[in-house]
Amino acid sequence: MSELIKIRDMTAKYDLSARTLRYYEDMGLIQSTRTEDYAYRLYDEANVKRLEQILILRKLNISIKDIQRIFSTSGSEIVLEVLGKKVDNIDEEISVLHELREIVLEFIHQIESADFGRESDVKLLYEKAKEIKTQIVNVDYQGNPSTINRLLEVTEKLDNKVPDIMIVRIPKFRAVTSGRVTFEELFGGEFMPWQEDHNDLFTPVIFNSCDFLCGREDKAEWIWAIRDEVTEADTYPYKIIEFPGGLYAAAVSVDGDGESHNRVRSKTEKWLENTNFVIDGDRELMGHMIYEDDEIKEGLGYNQMNLYAPIKLKEAK
Repeated sequence: MSELIKIRDMTAKYDLSARTLRYYEDMGLIQSTRTEDYAYRLYDEANVKRLEQILILRKLNISIKDIQRIFSTSGSEIVLEVLGKKVDNIDEEISVLHELREIVLEFIHQIESADFGRESDVKLLYEKAKEIKTQIVNVDYQGNPSTINRLLEVTEKLDNKVPDIMIVRIPKFRAVTSGRVTFEELFGGEFMPWQEDHNDLFTPVIFNSCDFLCGREDKAEWIWAIRDEVTEADTYPYKIIEFPGGLYAAAVSVDGDGESHNRVRSKTEKWLENTNFVIDGDRELMGHMIYEDDEIKEGLGYNQMNLYAPIKLKEAK
């Protein structure tokens, strides 16, 4: 294969967004080129093969930082070290899940042999399941205390594997929008250079950054909060909108990494199952750069992004 591959063909072939490819470039994992007669990114055979390697490693849940280490050396020592640690992590999780299984089976045995008329027995188990750390520890449990202690230890280990999620209310604000376009047009078009030239129009909504990326299917848009006195004459040719705000479930992901985004979204939806909230399908998922910090990026191997899932209260049955 001697010809260069267009970015749109890369995204279609490997089911990736243009943002993810741009992120891999920013992290130094792949490189693109451009020609005089074509404004968008193009990839040669070597970088296509490198992308395939990246995707395999990401499927193995290898971090971007470790992938950088793997590609920075010519030998096999680093990749063997990284994969060896991954096996150890899997073994540890299997062990924890196996112990959790034994605890559940022990609870089943206790329930089967319990006196359903005694408040200190099955009823207590059900009550404490809602807030197991704070409630079970603070009561005189009449069952097997060692089982409760083991359960707390096991669930704490498993909790560490779930992203920290918080419910936030984003306020209403005025914003300029790029309009809904393809990811290729969004990152290779005119809006980003225009935004960089008009920073004086914007005002932060969260932290020291003011941009939200909203997307659904194969299109997305930037939303940048603007000062109250800004008019459409100032933002021409881009329109001003009133962003309605609302409730969102927020979790940290890797900037630009589609695999990380998908995992966080899946875990967020699962986490919501134990709340009185559900995903609000009438609004879009959003990404927000907390801030770009070279020291954090160097330490983690990536920048962090908050992912916001729109939520609403469950309808009463």
